[in-house]
Amino acid sequence: MIPKFLKKRIFKAPVVSGNTPATEPSDTPQIDGSPIVPTPYTNAPINQLYRKISGQMLDVAVKPKLLGELPEFDQDDQTLRFYVLQDYSRSNSILIDLQTQEHKLPPALVGVNDSAHNIKENAAIIFLHHPHAKENQLSPRLSRLVSAVLQYPELKVRLVPVSILWGRAPEKEDSLFKLLTADNWQDPSITKQLFNIGVMGRDTFIQFHPPQDLRTLINNSLQGDDDEPTDLNSVIFESTTLDTNASDATDSATENTIGVAPNYTVVAAADGNRELVRSLQQQLNIYLDKQRASMLGPDLSDRRNLVDKLVYSPAIKHAIEAEAAETGTSPREARLLAKSYANEMVNDYSHAIIRGFYKFLTWLWTQLYDGVEVHHFERVRELAADYELVYVPCHRSHVDYLLLSYVIYKRGLSIPYVAAGDNLDVPVLGPILRGAVAFYIRRSFRGNALYTAVLREYMHTLITRNTPIEYFIEGGRSRSGRLLPPKMGMLAMTVHSQLRQSNKPVVFIPTYIGYERIMEGGTYIGELKGKPKESESLLGLLKVGRKIERIFGNVHLSFGTPLHLTDFMAKFDVPENSLPADRTDTPLDDKASAMVDNIGVKVMQHINKAAVVTPVSLLSLVLLSAPKSALDEDICREQIALYQGLAQQLPYSSDTVVTDMSPQQIIDYGIKLKLIERIPHILGDIIQIAGKQAALLSYFRNNILHVFILLSFLAALVARNGRIERSRLDNIAMQLYPFLQSELFLYYPAHGLADTLNKKVDSLIAHGLIVELGDGMLSVPEANSRCYQQLQVLATPVEQSLERYFMTLALLAQQGSGNLTENEVVDLCHLLGQRLSVLYADDIPDFFDRALFTSFLGALTRLDYLQKDAETGILTFDQRINDIAHHAKYVLRPEMMQILHQVASLNEEEIAHAITEISNKKQRKFGRKR
Repeated sequence: MIPKFLKKRIFKAPVVSGNTPATEPSDTPQIDGSPIVPTPYTNAPINQLYRKISGQMLDVAVKPKLLGELPEFDQDDQTLRFYVLQDYSRSNSILIDLQTQEHKLPPALVGVNDSAHNIKENAAIIFLHHPHAKENQLSPRLSRLVSAVLQYPELKVRLVPVSILWGRAPEKEDSLFKLLTADNWQDPSITKQLFNIGVMGRDTFIQFHPPQDLRTLINNSLQGDDDEPTDLNSVIFESTTLDTNASDATDSATENTIGVAPNYTVVAAADGNRELVRSLQQQLNIYLDKQRASMLGPDLSDRRNLVDKLVYSPAIKHAIEAEAAETGTSPREARLLAKSYANEMVNDYSHAIIRGFYKFLTWLWTQLYDGVEVHHFERVRELAADYELVYVPCHRSHVDYLLLSYVIYKRGLSIPYVAAGDNLDVPVLGPILRGAVAFYIRRSFRGNALYTAVLREYMHTLITRNTPIEYFIEGGRSRSGRLLPPKMGMLAMTVHSQLRQSNKPVVFIPTYIGYERIMEGGTYIGELKGKPKESESLLGLLKVGRKIERIFGNVHLSFGTPLHLTDFMAKFDVPENSLPADRTDTPLDDKASAMVDNIGVKVMQHINKAAVVTPVSLLSLVLLSAPKSALDEDICREQIALYQGLAQQLPYSSDTVVTDMSPQQIIDYGIKLKLIERIPHILGDIIQIAGKQAALLSYFRNNILHVFILLSFLAALVARNGRIERSRLDNIAMQLYPFLQSELFLYYPAHGLADTLNKKVDSLIAHGLIVELGDGMLSVPEANSRCYQQLQVLATPVEQSLERYFMTLALLAQQGSGNLTENEVVDLCHLLGQRLSVLYADDIPDFFDRALFTSFLGALTRLDYLQKDAETGILTFDQRINDIAHHAKYVLRPEMMQILHQVASLNEEEIAHAITEISNKKQRKFGRKR
């Protein structure tokens, strides 16, 4: 508690009018001929003592957390800097002063004197509001600075908006808690003062926003008021003095204690200037309001009221009427059904659960991981105030949504509501997740119009209330480590909502999540091999808990380049507000549907662009490409260094992050994680993959395969042919690139592919992996040389993709056009891949990932190599299928092509038996749920 005697008014100096003579008339500063009259001011020792004691007391009780980056200031000593806060309070003043001292920023509670421009302020803080101020009262200090900037063209003033949060619970109307925590420290609110310090002191957050140039703000404001831009230097304002009574409420209150009050009255503007200051003050208020909202988010905690609002909204009323008419039930029964759907999905936000989760996860991550590395987060913070954020991360583990929410909350933004499958709504865990981040949706609801309407309306409610949202566009967790083809349902609902009504423009945040070990690794391999998926349960959660003692290395979150929905709307000529606001069942037209598909692909491409090349993924890529998954340690170091050099010198994307560990550190790190092992040998130690870890390491290799796939493809074309014409190499690469692009979501556009290929070939030549012979011929290095061995290792990763393509094409060619449906081809290729993997490929799961075959057939259909009957799904094709297969001989070894032909050779009886067994298995696995 602050001692009472320190609150007495030490120097209650009267605020004098503009006509009061100055103490030294000869030194009286003027603006446009009107005097600035200083009031007597002394930096009294007792005032400084008060600041010091108050600061020491506050420093003990309050441990603020700094959000975001510190502001960067230029080295111009002539620039004046002021901190802008929304609300006056003594606590805020002292807290800002302590933070500026700690972070070596320009001090907040030290006078700002600039005699050349007649500025003499006794503190560098501007308060936009004061509890004692009259309605629409302007900030006197801001008014004086505006007047000075208008008079002196060379004067530079920077304003640094600052947000302070005492606690981060979303505000509610009529809340006793809000009343108690209102941060106004003026007498006699000692209770509020003590509550904030005692209860919220350890949960206080401060963010310094980027400095704003006052002259630029003024200029923008003047340009906004008139059609013609106004030159600041040509504006003449008639100056008058501030009304003493008007300023006393704001200034004298602060003067009494901490000395924040100005020590002189200054000319205020006439009506034109007053409007300018009011406009600037409003802009600053709006900016800080948006920043606060981005940290706290809207209050959506009253679940019962939200469910009622959903059910009785015009859109759901219409859906209820349609459901009643279609099913022959009464509107009341349809309404009850709609309400049950809403209760099934709606989040039950609880700040207490959020805080509990935050503390638990802070402990958990320290137990599981060596560190949580975050990349490119500031680009999200910059958008949070003005956009509706939709996070679209890749889905690698059940940990994803907890980890992403934790990172966002820790860095001071409102956590998103996460669309979770209802398989997670299990006893104990389900309600906790619902109270924290989750709203639950069914895994399948095709054909259920009422459920679809309720979900769309709930999504629309969240979006229009500016609630951040998160959903996994892949639909489920990747079992192979590659991105899965995007599912467009949630994406289409987001677009549908924006076209019905838009409060803030939607921006998608592609997010890459990379692990160095995952808890579900063993389960994933089993599921890819055909084992049934284990249902989520509390028992399963407890089993996972046993793994906490294991070493999981680091985890990486990288936020990709944001994708603005308005940019796609302009590209596809989709107008705003083009759907009825009171309906959920209006279909998207062809343009909007094409736009959704394009957004889905771009999201996946941007997730891959933000990839993190970790030590584990590099090790996996190198060792899995080596014979028997082992290398001499010296060669292993060289190969790792080669991959690092290729990724750094010719980056996949500016968003891609490459580990800066040395090759030796990477090897030692892999041994520490027990993923690889060193085998001592008298001729040199050998590094090999640890027992039964190969299948799991393929998962981490696939996380970054897209970064190196074109280099691998080009290396394979040269390595398998010995020498090849550069033009021939380019032609084959362009023919097969669309399939690699579809599988790995490569972002290189086809129209610029030739330039990309040339740069990568030149890079391989520069590293000595390819030799340029002249006359357009490319060759391998000298046999058995170090570069030759490196080329062979680099050529290996692309082979598995091409082997899958060739096997699929061989199956199609053998069975003939018009005999199999797309689903049958995918199922048969899945079975063939399982068999091939066990017999010939060390059980690596890439051969039996169903999604990869789906992706390949989708690319063949999109490029018109395959035609699919809309009703039956039967595939037809012509001779061009064989032409694609013909290119495989330039990359695949003849013995492997022979094996693939044999595996793909199935007679009619084998085909019929396999399809029957697959169909029976699917019927047992999937039940229809309304």
